[in-house]
Parts: sequence; C-alpha cells; structure tokens
Amino acid sequence: MDSVRLLVSQYLRAAWRRRWLGVMVAWLVCGVGWVGVYLIPNQYEASARLFVDADAVLTPLLRGLAADTAATSQLDILQRTLLSRPNMEKLISKTDLDLTLSKPSDRERMITRLSNEIRVTPQTKNLFTIAYRDTSPKLAYDVVQTLLTIFVESATGGSRVDMENAKRFLERQVQSYEQQLRAAERRRADFRSRYIDILPGDGNMPALEGARAAVSQTDGKLQDAILARDALKQELEHTSPLITVDAGMAAPGGGPAPRTRLQEAEEQLALLLLKDTENHPDVIAQRRLIEQLKKTGGGKTADGGKTLANGQRQIPNQVYDQLKVKMVDADTQVISLQRQRDEAVRTRDKLEKIQREQPGLLAEYESMDRDYSVLRKNYEELLSRLQAANIAQAADTQADKVKLQIIDPPEVPRIPVAPNRILLVTAVLIGGLAVGLGVTILLSQFDTSYSTVDELRGLGLPVLGGISVLGLAPLRNRLMMVARFGAAVAVLVCIYGGLLIHILRTTAFI
Repeated sequence: MDSVRLLVSQYLRAAWRRRWLGVMVAWLVCGVGWVGVYLIPNQYEASARLFVDADAVLTPLLRGLAADTAATSQLDILQRTLLSRPNMEKLISKTDLDLTLSKPSDRERMITRLSNEIRVTPQTKNLFTIAYRDTSPKLAYDVVQTLLTIFVESATGGSRVDMENAKRFLERQVQSYEQQLRAAERRRADFRSRYIDILPGDGNMPALEGARAAVSQTDGKLQDAILARDALKQELEHTSPLITVDAGMAAPGGGPAPRTRLQEAEEQLALLLLKDTENHPDVIAQRRLIEQLKKTGGGKTADGGKTLANGQRQIPNQVYDQLKVKMVDADTQVISLQRQRDEAVRTRDKLEKIQREQPGLLAEYESMDRDYSVLRKNYEELLSRLQAANIAQAADTQADKVKLQIIDPPEVPRIPVAPNRILLVTAVLIGGLAVGLGVTILLSQFDTSYSTVDELRGLGLPVLGGISVLGLAPLRNRLMMVARFGAAVAVLVCIYGGLLIHILRTTAFI
C-alpha cells in the first residue's frame, strides 16, 4: 500500500512540474473539440405513426368462403418490402432527390443510404412508426410523407392487383381444365360404347366377373328346377289319373254335372291372359295343356269319367290333374332356365375371348377413368377457388376489409434531435483535461531527475542529506503558482459553462 502511495505521489509531483504544458494541451484539445462540435450539422427527424385495422366482423364471416387476405400478413409483407429498391426509387423521384444525382453510382449510394437511415419500427401488432433524419427539416418531412403515401398505396392497391392476377390465372386454368375434361369425357364415352359388354357397369364390377356370376347363379336355379321337376314326375307316376266313386256321388243333390278338365283349362287360360301376354311361359304352358286335352278327348263326357258295370263311376283325379299342370310348369321353367344359362354362357365365352385377345383393354379403361377422375377433381377444386377469389375481391373492393389509419401524421421538425451538443461539449472538456494530465504523466516517464531523497537512496548510493527551501518568499511563490494554475483551469471551465448556456438558449429559441 505504501509503495502505491509513493508511486502516485511521484506521478503527481512529475505532473505538477509540467502543469503548464498539461494546461496548454487541455486548452488545445478543448478548443479544437468545441469548434468541431459546433461544426457538426443539426439533424432533424420527421416521423409518423400508422395503424392497420382488420375488419373484426367481416373476416370471421368470410373464413372458409373467401381467400385469406389477413391484415396481419399484409402488414408483415408491407413492412418487409417498404424499403425495397423499387420503393426507394419511387421515393427518390417523388422527393426530387434525383436532381442532386449526377452519376449512376450516386444513385446507388443514395438508395443504400436511404435504406439504412429510414427506420420502420413496430410498436404493437398493428401499430408502427416510420422515421427519418436529415440535416434539412423539409427533406426529412418529405421523405416520411412520401413513404407514408407509398405504404398506403401498396396496402390498398397491392392486394387487389394480386387478387386480379390470381383471378385471371384461375380463370385460365378453369378454361383449360374444362376443355381437357370435355375431351376426356368424349374419349371415355367412345371407348365405353365400343366395349360396353366387357367394361364395368355402374356397380364397378367387371363385366366378365358379372357374366361368370350370372352363369353360376343360373346353374344353381336350373339344378333346383330340375330337382323340383323330377320330384313332381315321381309323384305323378305314383298318382292314378282316375278315381272310383258311387254313382250317386258323381253329382250330389242332383246338381249340374262337374266341369271337364278342358273347360277348366280354358277358364285358367282366360284368367292368365287378363294379366300376362301371349309370350309368357305360363300362358304358353296352359295352351299346351289345352291342346293335349283336346287330343286325348278330355271334353267328350260331362265329367271326363266312365260308368262301370257295378254302377260305380270312374272320374278324373283332381290331384293328378293338378300335378300334371305343375309338371308342365316345371318343364317350362326348366326350359326357360336352360335358355337363360345358354345365353349367360355365350356372354361369358364372348367376354373371355375379348379379354384373351385384348388383355390390356380393362387396364386401359381404368387408366382412362382414373385420368378423368383426376381432371374432374382438379376442375372442381379450381372452380371453388375461383369462387372464393371472387368473394375475397368483392370483400376487399366493396367492404374495405383492411383499414389504414394515420395516428400521427408527419410534421416539419423545428428542433434538432441530434447532435447532443451538451453531452459532446462536456465530453470534450473531460477529454481535454484527461489528455493534459496524461501528457504530463507520459513526459515524466522520460525524466531522469529525482525529486526526493528517497528516490536517490533507492539507487543504493550513500546520500549525505538534502537542502530544503526556507523563508516566506518560496511559500508566496507556490501560492501564486497554484492560483495561476487554478485560474487557467477555471477559465477553461467558464468557457465550457458559457457554451452550455449558449446551447440551451439556442434550443429554447428554436
């Protein structure tokens, strides 16, 4: 601690011996610095605050119906593109800054300088500030006002221009897809008309698979019909066509004779013709039965029977007649199912032949149908997007979906915002004093003399003693020297105070 104190006292004594040199250096630094501070031109700042408001009622109503043109995304894009090169060129031309440019390189430097010096600062989500500083108050105002105009024009016109471009693009795409869709429909219809037998139907089942299924189904029905017919045939073989009854039972109560089988068959035919046509299988079977009865003499007697020697009569068995009718129906059904099976087999063989000869036919149709489905899906999607673009354009042009409001318009600044001369003048004073002190301390490092006896003893040489200055005259001289030094520093400080007063008065009068 003592060594530090000795070192500090040594530096102070060395600086005191060269105090006038330090005062001159301080005066020189302060004078040059204060002149430089006054030569710095004033900087004037113009600013404006802008608020972007999205319609809180219309936007939720149009969500999902119209193309999204959210104000937040537009604001972000405008903030990022406001200082773009095209906008800077517009700014230079509208503020007559291009009149000061003589070379293309000057224009490039001007664009770069404006891009760096113009500040776009967001304050909240929808509120931001545009500010610019320049030595000319009028120019600062013109730059901010022009930027504000460019921003408003971009916000109101940019989205509409983009929407128009998107709408024209969608219209061209819709027309193109409509033509492609119509051409695909024609190709698909022509292809289907040529190969309608083998192509899938409305149920999306291939025709060949349907034909095979029809053959299998018809085979099953035919086997069932044959089994039913054989069962009827066996039952008919075990049933007697005539039954023996007493003579009195032939016509109970003396009533009319029973009708013949031929009459019943004709009546049944008449009933069938009331609801069916001549080509119906039941009508055809009934006519065959009538012809068969006519050939066997089914209408010669009143009841179709005969009288035996014992007085009994043999009359036709109604059960047998019914079984014969059912047998005829079963034969007709078997014949009909055989015809249907033959047709199904021919259709199946035809389709198998076509598929063997043209194996890629179904794959080609599936590819054509897939292309048609993709075209139709894209066409419908483009059409829906075109309608959404029309709704969004109507909302932007007729309902003012995005509203721009200037909160604080720009004004011509009267008070400079820079430089801060009070701070600079104070910094120059402190710097001048520090430089003066530093110069004296630096020069003391090159001094080879010794100021105290202790410094001499530090060399290791014997010191006999020291001679001190005595009397009143040396003390008076020291006081005078201190007073003159203090006066020199005080004058410097007074000049600093006068500069501060001048700066404050100038700022107040402005």
